[in-house]
Amino acid sequence: MASVYLALGANLGNRRANLALALRMLPPLVRVEAVSALYESPPQPPAPPPAYLNAACRVVTGLEPLLLLRHLKRIERLIGRRPAARWAPRPIDLDIALYDDQVIDDPELAVPHPRLAERAFVLRPLLDLDPNLVHPVTKEPLARVLERVGADGLVCLAEPGWEI
Repeated sequence: MASVYLALGANLGNRRANLALALRMLPPLVRVEAVSALYESPPQPPAPPPAYLNAACRVVTGLEPLLLLRHLKRIERLIGRRPAARWAPRPIDLDIALYDDQVIDDPELAVPHPRLAERAFVLRPLLDLDPNLVHPVTKEPLARVLERVGADGLVCLAEPGWEI
């Protein structure tokens, strides 16, 4: 069984409901152990508005990374995500931020997420779940990365438990 951290985002439709639905759709292949607080963040250029809601969750799964990715993409489709331009608004976005201590460089999947160290809207929720997380490539504590990146524009909307 692998310990995995997922990053969740949504900026179309009922964003909060979409995030909560995605969490409910993860089992039985993925067991959710913890969910971060809920944050709102401005879209990161070149992404257009509207603002995103973001969260993270720690899960346990027996799925190998590429099978987990396929499971997440299936959930995205069921919630209404359709193929669109890379930075287009979306009703749901599910990313594998960390998968155990693995570093994965596959044409379909890169772990840790390639822009993890640039995104407060991913770092802050991850640190809610474990303040001692370390970047598996650079070995730098993610708390230090967040200090460097800053969290301007990131607003906490709800404490853990918002998804219930």
